[in-house]
Amino acid sequence: MRHTESRLPYKALTVSLAFSMLVVGWGWLKMETHTVERLTVHLFWPLARLLVFITLGLVVGQTIEAAGWTRRLAVVAAPLFRFSHLGERCSAAFTTSFVSGVAANAMLWEFFKEEKISRRQLFLSNLMNQFPAYFLHLPTTFFIVIPLTGRAGALYFFLTFVALVARTGMVMLYGRWSCQPDRVLQDNACRMQKPLEKGRTKRDVIQTIKQRLPGRIIRIAVYVVPIYTLVFMVNAMGGFDAARNWLARFVVTSVLPMESLSVVILSFAAEFTSGFAAAGALMEAGVLTVKQTVIALLAGNIVAFPIRALRHQLPRYMGIFSPAMGLQLLLLGQGLRVISLMAVGVVYYWLF
Repeated sequence: MRHTESRLPYKALTVSLAFSMLVVGWGWLKMETHTVERLTVHLFWPLARLLVFITLGLVVGQTIEAAGWTRRLAVVAAPLFRFSHLGERCSAAFTTSFVSGVAANAMLWEFFKEEKISRRQLFLSNLMNQFPAYFLHLPTTFFIVIPLTGRAGALYFFLTFVALVARTGMVMLYGRWSCQPDRVLQDNACRMQKPLEKGRTKRDVIQTIKQRLPGRIIRIAVYVVPIYTLVFMVNAMGGFDAARNWLARFVVTSVLPMESLSVVILSFAAEFTSGFAAAGALMEAGVLTVKQTVIALLAGNIVAFPIRALRHQLPRYMGIFSPAMGLQLLLLGQGLRVISLMAVGVVYYWLF
């Protein structure tokens, strides 16, 4: 553990909390709808829950690292990460991402800080982790969506999966081309892997977590609390709704018939099933064809999901990673995701 890790940034936390309270106070005075009850239900409780989940993810990630379980987890995805030259630690984070994205990102950040992986490895591994993240909620969403949209929903899931496989393959090929495991490169390239840790005693693991966890939680709270509060205020003032509606109308008037506007706007807006329910109703009524419904669902995904990611993932990314790196990771991941969905949508549109 570095010397700087031993100094807890209480001063920064105080400034962060003070700024957040000023923002909340301004919103309370500015908007009549911001009652104590509303702020408690929609801001304070979700923020507290987010910090709890981040803390649990940190505990899991640091337990895996401190206990020396990295090699065991790395075995699951070892062939993929050997091919892409990303190493066993990134493979372990990939496997962990099937259970907890927060824990996987915390592991990547700790590996990077300790110079066990490079910046490029961190970025590529974070992009690779979109693959397990896709399957985290798939069982629930699949059996809700298919009864609502039938064949169109099945085609939608197939196309999103094709886009996922395509961008994962691109990341693997880029890693194999850019990362050279047989020599040491600089900060923006891939360093040679250091030997993985051996297993430690239970007491050592607990001691390591006790030393590292308070500082990590405080540093995350310094960024998560004010960013989450600002995002909440922007959303409460209608900023995200206006952006989503403007983008939806642009997509509809350029590509899709006006009848699909409700599908695009509702898709993944507040409650993800609303877009699929609207799509199924319009399709059953004969207003939209199966092809138009699939394109509308993809358009809704492209329009709404990046905005939703900024609302919900931005505080988490900027808290776990540094603010600049967290923003870069989020924008890169969402940009690659949107490009891949647009690509499969265009191919589907022209071929079928």
